Amino acid sequence: MSWRQWVNGVTRSPSALPLAVVLGIAVVDAATGPEYNLLPVYAAGPAVASARGPVRNVVAMGVVAVLLCLLFAWKADRFGELRMRVALAAIAYVTLASAFAAWSRVRTERRLVDVREVAETLEDVLFTPVPPVIGPVRIGTSYISASRATRIGGDLYDAVASPDGVRLIIADVQGKGLATVRCAAAVLAAFREAASALEDLADVDRRIETALERRTDGQRFVTGILARISPSGRLIAFNHGHPPPLLRARDGSTAFVESDDPVPPFGLSALTGGARQDSVNRLTLQAGDRLFFYTDGLSEARDGEGNFYPVGERVAPLLGEGDPGEALSRIRADVAAFTGAPPDDDSALLLIELAPQPHDDEARGRLTVNPPRDLPSP
Repeated sequence: MSWRQWVNGVTRSPSALPLAVVLGIAVVDAATGPEYNLLPVYAAGPAVASARGPVRNVVAMGVVAVLLCLLFAWKADRFGELRMRVALAAIAYVTLASAFAAWSRVRTERRLVDVREVAETLEDVLFTPVPPVIGPVRIGTSYISASRATRIGGDLYDAVASPDGVRLIIADVQGKGLATVRCAAAVLAAFREAASALEDLADVDRRIETALERRTDGQRFVTGILARISPSGRLIAFNHGHPPPLLRARDGSTAFVESDDPVPPFGLSALTGGARQDSVNRLTLQAGDRLFFYTDGLSEARDGEGNFYPVGERVAPLLGEGDPGEALSRIRADVAAFTGAPPDDDSALLLIELAPQPHDDEARGRLTVNPPRDLPSP
Protein backbone atom coordinates (compact mmCIF):
# COMPACT_ATOMS: atom_id res chain seq x y z
CA MET A 1 0.00 0.00 0.00
CA SER A 2 1.39 3.39 -1.01
CA TRP A 3 1.59 6.38 1.34
CA ARG A 4 -1.16 8.17 -0.61
CA GLN A 5 -3.50 5.17 -0.38
CA TRP A 6 -2.88 4.93 3.36
CA VAL A 7 -3.68 8.64 3.83
CA ASN A 8 -6.86 8.33 1.77
CA GLY A 9 -7.95 5.32 3.83
CA VAL A 10 -7.38 7.17 7.09
CA THR A 11 -9.20 10.32 6.03
CA ARG A 12 -12.22 8.44 4.65
CA SER A 13 -12.76 6.20 7.66
CA PRO A 14 -14.89 7.79 10.41
CA SER A 15 -12.88 5.95 13.10
CA ALA A 16 -9.35 5.84 11.72
CA LEU A 17 -8.68 9.58 11.62
CA PRO A 18 -9.63 10.44 15.26
CA LEU A 19 -7.80 7.34 16.48
CA ALA A 20 -4.72 8.38 14.52
CA VAL A 21 -4.94 11.87 16.07
CA VAL A 22 -5.12 10.48 19.62
CA LEU A 23 -2.27 8.05 19.05
CA GLY A 24 -0.22 10.80 17.46
CA ILE A 25 -0.68 12.92 20.59
CA ALA A 26 0.39 9.93 22.70
CA VAL A 27 3.56 9.53 20.64
CA VAL A 28 4.42 13.22 21.05
CA ASP A 29 3.60 13.03 24.78
CA ALA A 30 5.92 10.03 25.23
CA ALA A 31 8.71 11.72 23.26
CA THR A 32 8.61 15.09 25.02
CA GLY A 33 8.63 13.74 28.57
CA PRO A 34 6.79 14.71 31.77
CA GLU A 35 7.86 18.35 31.70
CA TYR A 36 5.25 19.14 29.03
CA ASN A 37 1.57 19.23 29.89
CA LEU A 38 -0.18 17.51 26.93
CA LEU A 39 -2.94 15.83 28.94
CA PRO A 40 -5.76 18.21 27.87
CA VAL A 41 -4.77 17.82 24.19
CA TYR A 42 -6.24 14.30 24.15
CA ALA A 43 -9.65 16.01 23.87
CA ALA A 44 -8.85 16.45 20.17
CA GLY A 45 -9.82 12.81 19.59
CA PRO A 46 -13.57 13.11 20.28
CA ALA A 47 -13.63 16.55 18.65
CA VAL A 48 -12.29 15.13 15.36
CA ALA A 49 -14.64 12.12 15.62
CA SER A 50 -17.68 14.41 15.63
CA ALA A 51 -16.90 15.61 12.11
CA ARG A 52 -17.43 12.25 10.41
CA GLY A 53 -18.61 9.50 12.75
CA PRO A 54 -21.79 8.83 14.72
CA VAL A 55 -22.25 9.54 18.45
CA ARG A 56 -20.87 6.14 19.49
CA ASN A 57 -17.58 6.92 17.74
CA VAL A 58 -17.33 10.18 19.66
CA VAL A 59 -17.95 8.42 22.97
CA ALA A 60 -15.44 5.70 22.08
CA MET A 61 -12.78 8.31 21.30
CA GLY A 62 -13.61 10.06 24.58
CA VAL A 63 -13.01 6.81 26.49
CA VAL A 64 -9.70 6.28 24.65
CA ALA A 65 -8.66 9.86 25.44
CA VAL A 66 -9.48 9.39 29.16
CA LEU A 67 -7.50 6.13 29.35
CA LEU A 68 -4.46 7.69 27.65
CA CYS A 69 -4.71 10.74 29.90
CA LEU A 70 -4.72 8.52 33.02
CA LEU A 71 -1.87 6.40 31.67
CA PHE A 72 0.45 9.32 30.94
CA ALA A 73 -0.50 11.09 34.18
CA TRP A 74 0.53 7.94 36.09
CA LYS A 75 3.72 7.64 34.02
CA ALA A 76 4.64 11.27 34.81
CA ASP A 77 3.83 10.92 38.52
CA ARG A 78 0.93 13.35 38.19
CA PHE A 79 -1.85 10.91 39.01
CA GLY A 80 -4.46 12.68 41.13
CA GLU A 81 -2.93 16.12 40.65
CA LEU A 82 -4.88 19.19 39.63
CA ARG A 83 -3.51 19.05 36.07
CA MET A 84 -4.88 15.57 35.58
CA ARG A 85 -8.32 16.50 36.96
CA VAL A 86 -8.46 19.59 34.72
CA ALA A 87 -7.47 17.50 31.69
CA LEU A 88 -10.14 14.88 32.48
CA ALA A 89 -12.76 17.61 32.88
CA ALA A 90 -11.73 19.13 29.52
CA ILE A 91 -11.94 15.74 27.80
CA ALA A 92 -15.38 15.07 29.30
CA TYR A 93 -16.69 18.49 28.30
CA VAL A 94 -15.36 18.23 24.74
CA THR A 95 -16.75 14.70 24.44
CA LEU A 96 -20.25 15.80 25.47
CA ALA A 97 -20.18 18.81 23.14
CA SER A 98 -18.84 16.69 20.27
CA ALA A 99 -21.50 14.03 20.85
CA PHE A 100 -24.23 16.67 20.53
CA ALA A 101 -22.59 18.04 17.38
CA ALA A 102 -22.40 14.54 15.88
CA TRP A 103 -26.06 13.87 16.75
CA SER A 104 -27.15 17.11 15.06
CA ARG A 105 -25.01 16.37 12.01
CA VAL A 106 -26.40 12.87 11.62
CA ARG A 107 -29.98 14.20 11.80
CA THR A 108 -29.21 16.78 9.14
CA GLU A 109 -27.54 14.20 6.91
CA ARG A 110 -30.57 11.91 7.18
CA ARG A 111 -32.85 14.75 6.15
CA LEU A 112 -30.60 15.52 3.20
CA VAL A 113 -30.67 11.87 2.18
CA ASP A 114 -34.48 11.94 2.31
CA VAL A 115 -34.55 15.12 0.23
CA ARG A 116 -32.16 13.63 -2.31
CA GLU A 117 -34.26 10.46 -2.57
CA VAL A 118 -37.37 12.54 -3.15
CA ALA A 119 -35.52 14.62 -5.74
CA GLU A 120 -34.26 11.52 -7.54
CA THR A 121 -37.74 10.02 -7.54
CA LEU A 122 -39.17 13.25 -8.92
CA GLU A 123 -36.44 13.31 -11.54
CA ASP A 124 -37.31 9.77 -12.59
CA VAL A 125 -40.93 10.84 -13.01
CA LEU A 126 -40.21 14.08 -14.85
CA PHE A 127 -37.23 13.07 -16.93
CA THR A 128 -37.90 9.56 -18.07
CA PRO A 129 -35.12 8.43 -20.41
CA VAL A 130 -35.85 9.16 -24.06
CA PRO A 131 -35.20 6.08 -26.23
CA PRO A 132 -32.23 6.47 -28.60
CA VAL A 133 -34.47 5.57 -31.55
CA ILE A 134 -38.14 6.45 -32.01
CA GLY A 135 -39.66 5.69 -35.37
CA PRO A 136 -37.73 7.50 -38.10
CA VAL A 137 -35.33 9.43 -35.87
CA ARG A 138 -32.30 8.81 -33.71
CA ILE A 139 -32.24 10.90 -30.56
CA GLY A 140 -29.58 12.13 -28.17
CA THR A 141 -30.38 14.01 -24.96
CA SER A 142 -28.40 15.75 -22.25
CA TYR A 143 -29.49 17.64 -19.15
CA ILE A 144 -27.48 19.58 -16.57
CA SER A 145 -28.96 21.39 -13.60
CA ALA A 146 -27.24 24.37 -12.03
CA SER A 147 -28.42 23.17 -8.61
CA ARG A 148 -25.77 21.29 -6.65
CA ALA A 149 -28.32 19.53 -4.46
CA THR A 150 -30.39 18.02 -7.25
CA ARG A 151 -30.38 17.50 -10.98
CA ILE A 152 -33.90 18.85 -11.38
CA GLY A 153 -34.42 22.30 -12.82
CA GLY A 154 -36.69 24.36 -15.01
CA ASP A 155 -35.51 23.04 -18.39
CA LEU A 156 -37.26 20.06 -19.93
CA TYR A 157 -37.48 17.85 -22.99
CA ASP A 158 -39.32 14.76 -24.14
CA ALA A 159 -40.15 12.81 -27.27
CA VAL A 160 -42.94 10.30 -27.89
CA ALA A 161 -44.13 8.17 -30.76
CA SER A 162 -47.37 9.20 -32.46
CA PRO A 163 -49.41 7.86 -35.38
CA ASP A 164 -47.87 10.50 -37.66
CA GLY A 165 -44.25 10.02 -36.58
CA VAL A 166 -42.46 11.49 -33.58
CA ARG A 167 -43.50 14.47 -31.49
CA LEU A 168 -41.04 16.25 -29.26
CA ILE A 169 -40.76 19.24 -26.97
CA ILE A 170 -37.93 21.21 -25.45
CA ALA A 171 -38.69 24.11 -23.13
CA ASP A 172 -37.31 26.44 -20.48
CA VAL A 173 -39.40 27.64 -17.54
CA GLN A 174 -38.77 31.21 -16.44
CA GLY A 175 -37.37 31.51 -12.92
CA LYS A 176 -35.93 29.10 -10.39
CA GLY A 177 -37.05 27.12 -7.36
CA LEU A 178 -39.81 24.62 -6.61
CA ALA A 179 -42.44 26.66 -8.46
CA THR A 180 -40.31 26.26 -11.60
CA VAL A 181 -40.19 22.48 -11.15
CA ARG A 182 -43.97 22.45 -10.65
CA CYS A 183 -44.41 24.38 -13.88
CA ALA A 184 -42.07 22.04 -15.76
CA ALA A 185 -44.05 19.05 -14.46
CA ALA A 186 -47.29 20.60 -15.73
CA VAL A 187 -45.82 21.13 -19.21
CA LEU A 188 -44.44 17.60 -19.42
CA ALA A 189 -47.65 16.00 -18.16
CA ALA A 190 -49.74 17.90 -20.69
CA PHE A 191 -47.38 17.03 -23.53
CA ARG A 192 -47.27 13.33 -22.69
CA GLU A 193 -51.03 13.15 -22.35
CA ALA A 194 -51.82 14.98 -25.56
CA ALA A 195 -48.92 14.23 -27.93
CA SER A 196 -49.79 10.59 -28.52
CA ALA A 197 -53.56 11.09 -28.55
CA LEU A 198 -54.40 14.30 -30.44
CA GLU A 199 -54.14 14.35 -34.20
CA ASP A 200 -53.44 18.05 -34.60
CA LEU A 201 -50.14 19.41 -33.31
CA ALA A 202 -51.80 22.78 -32.73
CA ASP A 203 -54.21 21.05 -30.33
CA VAL A 204 -51.24 19.70 -28.37
CA ASP A 205 -49.89 23.23 -28.26
CA ARG A 206 -53.16 24.55 -26.86
CA ARG A 207 -53.37 21.71 -24.32
CA ILE A 208 -50.00 22.76 -22.87
CA GLU A 209 -51.19 26.36 -22.66
CA THR A 210 -54.35 25.27 -20.83
CA ALA A 211 -52.37 23.12 -18.39
CA LEU A 212 -50.21 26.09 -17.44
CA GLU A 213 -53.29 28.18 -16.76
CA ARG A 214 -54.90 25.52 -14.56
CA ARG A 215 -51.97 24.03 -12.66
CA THR A 216 -49.62 26.93 -12.00
CA ASP A 217 -49.82 30.29 -10.26
CA GLY A 218 -50.02 32.13 -13.58
CA GLN A 219 -46.88 34.10 -12.77
CA ARG A 220 -44.51 32.15 -15.00
CA PHE A 221 -44.01 31.68 -18.70
CA VAL A 222 -42.27 28.97 -20.68
CA THR A 223 -40.26 29.34 -23.87
CA GLY A 224 -40.21 26.20 -25.95
CA ILE A 225 -40.41 24.40 -29.27
CA LEU A 226 -43.10 21.84 -30.03
CA ALA A 227 -42.38 19.76 -33.12
CA ARG A 228 -43.48 16.77 -35.14
CA ILE A 229 -41.37 14.64 -37.51
CA SER A 230 -43.09 12.35 -39.98
CA PRO A 231 -41.55 9.10 -41.23
CA SER A 232 -40.75 10.82 -44.53
CA GLY A 233 -38.71 13.53 -42.77
CA ARG A 234 -41.27 16.33 -42.83
CA LEU A 235 -40.89 18.46 -39.73
CA ILE A 236 -43.39 20.99 -38.41
CA ALA A 237 -42.56 23.09 -35.37
CA PHE A 238 -44.08 25.85 -33.23
CA ASN A 239 -41.45 28.13 -31.70
CA HIS A 240 -42.66 29.89 -28.54
CA GLY A 241 -39.92 32.48 -28.13
CA HIS A 242 -37.21 29.82 -27.84
CA PRO A 243 -33.65 29.90 -29.23
CA PRO A 244 -33.78 28.62 -32.84
CA PRO A 245 -32.58 25.08 -33.50
CA LEU A 246 -29.42 24.50 -35.54
CA LEU A 247 -29.72 22.34 -38.64
CA ARG A 248 -26.73 20.36 -39.84
CA ALA A 249 -27.34 18.82 -43.23
CA ARG A 250 -25.66 15.57 -44.11
CA ASP A 251 -23.33 17.43 -46.50
CA GLY A 252 -21.94 19.37 -43.51
CA SER A 253 -23.67 22.71 -44.09
CA THR A 254 -25.36 24.35 -41.11
CA ALA A 255 -28.03 26.99 -40.59
CA PHE A 256 -30.26 28.23 -37.80
CA VAL A 257 -33.95 27.53 -38.34
CA GLU A 258 -35.40 30.94 -37.56
CA SER A 259 -39.11 31.71 -37.20
CA ASP A 260 -40.40 34.66 -39.17
CA ASP A 261 -43.13 35.39 -36.65
CA PRO A 262 -42.74 33.29 -33.48
CA VAL A 263 -45.70 32.83 -31.19
CA PRO A 264 -45.41 34.10 -27.59
CA PRO A 265 -44.04 31.85 -24.85
CA PHE A 266 -46.42 29.42 -23.22
CA GLY A 267 -48.35 31.24 -20.53
CA LEU A 268 -48.43 34.59 -22.35
CA SER A 269 -51.17 33.95 -24.88
CA ALA A 270 -53.27 36.66 -23.19
CA LEU A 271 -50.88 39.24 -24.63
CA THR A 272 -52.16 38.41 -28.10
CA GLY A 273 -55.79 38.39 -27.04
CA GLY A 274 -55.91 34.61 -27.20
CA ALA A 275 -55.46 34.60 -30.98
CA ARG A 276 -52.74 32.22 -32.13
CA GLN A 277 -50.59 33.52 -34.95
CA ASP A 278 -49.65 29.98 -36.03
CA SER A 279 -46.09 30.76 -37.02
CA VAL A 280 -44.90 27.33 -38.15
CA ASN A 281 -41.55 26.13 -39.45
CA ARG A 282 -41.71 23.34 -41.97
CA LEU A 283 -38.57 21.53 -43.03
CA THR A 284 -38.05 18.56 -45.28
CA LEU A 285 -35.15 16.55 -43.94
CA GLN A 286 -33.09 13.91 -45.67
CA ALA A 287 -31.54 10.87 -44.08
CA GLY A 288 -28.45 11.94 -42.13
CA ASP A 289 -29.65 15.48 -41.41
CA ARG A 290 -29.41 16.49 -37.76
CA LEU A 291 -31.40 19.12 -35.88
CA PHE A 292 -29.99 20.47 -32.62
CA PHE A 293 -32.36 21.90 -29.99
CA TYR A 294 -31.08 23.62 -26.85
CA THR A 295 -32.10 25.98 -24.05
CA ASP A 296 -30.53 29.30 -23.17
CA GLY A 297 -28.39 27.65 -20.52
CA LEU A 298 -26.14 26.77 -23.46
CA SER A 299 -26.35 29.94 -25.55
CA GLU A 300 -25.96 32.19 -22.49
CA ALA A 301 -23.01 30.35 -20.95
CA ARG A 302 -20.15 32.83 -20.47
CA ASP A 303 -16.39 32.60 -20.39
CA GLY A 304 -14.17 34.41 -17.91
CA GLU A 305 -14.44 37.66 -19.90
CA GLY A 306 -18.24 37.59 -20.05
CA ASN A 307 -18.54 36.48 -23.67
CA PHE A 308 -21.51 34.29 -24.58
CA TYR A 309 -20.91 30.79 -25.91
CA PRO A 310 -21.04 31.04 -29.75
CA VAL A 311 -23.42 28.20 -30.58
CA GLY A 312 -23.19 28.46 -34.36
CA GLU A 313 -19.41 28.74 -34.40
CA ARG A 314 -18.49 26.03 -31.90
CA VAL A 315 -21.38 23.56 -32.01
CA ALA A 316 -21.64 23.18 -35.79
CA PRO A 317 -18.35 21.26 -36.20
CA LEU A 318 -19.29 18.89 -33.35
CA LEU A 319 -22.77 17.89 -34.51
CA GLY A 320 -21.54 15.37 -37.06
CA GLU A 321 -19.23 13.41 -34.74
CA GLY A 322 -20.41 9.98 -33.65
CA ASP A 323 -24.01 9.15 -32.81
CA PRO A 324 -26.28 11.87 -31.38
CA GLY A 325 -25.40 11.00 -27.78
CA GLU A 326 -21.66 11.17 -28.47
CA ALA A 327 -22.06 14.49 -30.27
CA LEU A 328 -23.81 15.98 -27.24
CA SER A 329 -21.04 14.72 -24.95
CA ARG A 330 -18.49 16.57 -27.08
CA ILE A 331 -20.61 19.71 -26.96
CA ARG A 332 -20.78 19.51 -23.16
CA ALA A 333 -17.00 19.13 -22.99
CA ASP A 334 -16.55 22.12 -25.30
CA VAL A 335 -18.85 24.30 -23.19
CA ALA A 336 -16.94 23.33 -20.04
CA ALA A 337 -13.66 24.24 -21.73
CA PHE A 338 -15.12 27.56 -22.91
CA THR A 339 -16.51 28.65 -19.54
CA GLY A 340 -13.86 27.10 -17.30
CA ALA A 341 -16.42 26.95 -14.48
CA PRO A 342 -19.45 24.92 -13.34
CA PRO A 343 -22.75 25.81 -15.04
CA ASP A 344 -24.73 28.66 -13.50
CA ASP A 345 -27.98 27.84 -15.30
CA ASP A 346 -29.95 24.74 -16.23
CA SER A 347 -29.26 23.43 -19.70
CA ALA A 348 -31.14 20.90 -21.84
CA LEU A 349 -29.89 19.57 -25.19
CA LEU A 350 -31.78 17.50 -27.73
CA LEU A 351 -30.27 16.24 -30.98
CA ILE A 352 -32.30 14.36 -33.56
CA GLU A 353 -31.13 12.66 -36.73
CA LEU A 354 -33.34 11.39 -39.51
CA ALA A 355 -32.40 7.74 -39.91
CA PRO A 356 -32.02 6.20 -43.38
CA GLN A 357 -35.27 4.83 -44.71
CA PRO A 358 -35.60 1.81 -47.00
CA HIS A 359 -37.22 3.93 -49.72
CA ASP A 360 -35.61 7.33 -49.12
CA ASP A 361 -36.64 9.71 -51.89
CA GLU A 362 -33.40 11.36 -53.00
CA ALA A 363 -35.23 13.54 -55.47
CA ARG A 364 -37.02 15.67 -52.92
CA GLY A 365 -35.78 19.16 -52.06
CA ARG A 366 -33.05 19.71 -49.48
CA LEU A 367 -34.77 22.33 -47.36
CA THR A 368 -37.97 24.30 -47.62
CA VAL A 369 -39.22 27.01 -45.28
CA ASN A 370 -42.77 28.01 -46.06
CA PRO A 371 -44.68 31.04 -44.78
CA PRO A 372 -47.30 30.18 -42.16
CA ARG A 373 -50.22 31.16 -44.37
CA ASP A 374 -49.20 28.60 -47.01
CA LEU A 375 -49.18 25.72 -44.56
CA PRO A 376 -51.94 23.19 -44.01
CA SER A 377 -53.04 22.64 -40.48
CA PRO A 378 -50.33 20.68 -38.62
